[in-house]
Amino acid sequence: MASKSSSALPMLAGMGMAVIWGFSFLFTKQSLDHTLPLQLLGYRFGAAALLLTVLKLTGVIHINLSGKPIPSLFLLALFQPGFYFMGETWGVKWTSASEAGMVIALVPVAIATMAAVFLKEKLNPKQILSIGASVLGVIIIVAAQGSLQFGEHLWGILALLMAVLAAGAYSILARHSSKRFTPLEITYVMMWVGTVIFNGLGIGQSVLQGSFFSYFEPLQITSVLWAVFYLGILSSVLAFFLSNYMYAKLPASQTAPILNLVTVVSVSSGVAFRGELFGWQQAVGITLILLGVWGTNMFGRTIVSPLAESA
Repeated sequence: MASKSSSALPMLAGMGMAVIWGFSFLFTKQSLDHTLPLQLLGYRFGAAALLLTVLKLTGVIHINLSGKPIPSLFLLALFQPGFYFMGETWGVKWTSASEAGMVIALVPVAIATMAAVFLKEKLNPKQILSIGASVLGVIIIVAAQGSLQFGEHLWGILALLMAVLAAGAYSILARHSSKRFTPLEITYVMMWVGTVIFNGLGIGQSVLQGSFFSYFEPLQITSVLWAVFYLGILSSVLAFFLSNYMYAKLPASQTAPILNLVTVVSVSSGVAFRGELFGWQQAVGITLILLGVWGTNMFGRTIVSPLAESA
């Protein structure tokens, strides 16, 4: 059993990761005031890919893709970063930073559910009840807006749920890829795939609208540059290293509560810095979601954690 001193640094690393990921929703929301979703995604993954490449070339990190089946990662990248970050970014645009954090907290539930469906990992009655509690929590958050009609807000919730399902699918596919690639190698390929896909789509969108150079105009705004630095460097790269260190040093039972801090930080930052609504309905909704995530993990034979790349 790890001593208090030996677990202090991994716990601090985990809390640092949770704070970075929690604030990422706020930076995404603020940047979307000045950018289109495809632009932001292109900037973000471009910054992350360039940094990882520099670290690779300078020998700080070691990535060896020689002789490995890189094309096998393309399906993985379709879900993460593809569908996941499209769902998350459009979801944040159409809802709020705090609501996005609440819904994305469902990722461990999606992973457990998909493992049961596709990998035949059995769910016990307590886990099923916990999953039901999380789903009810999302319904309450949506209903708190006073309407269940297909307006922008509900489309945002559906986009976030797409991100949750994409993260679950990614977790299933990643189990196979992890046998041939290290987590860092997978992330490196994912960052470059995201860079090519999102910048390609974003530039194409700008060209169709009549101006190639308009794609880069938001980079003249200081707040956008800070958001790209935060999302690309801190959230996509630094938080990855912190999470890997935490997972390597702590038992899974200790990492699950730390991961719940992501939701707490995202909700708190949205309320504090953007004045987002947080009434009793939201409080009930987030409580049910977190209890459902806790129950799905605690009552299972293994603890299911969100993936390092899901923020």
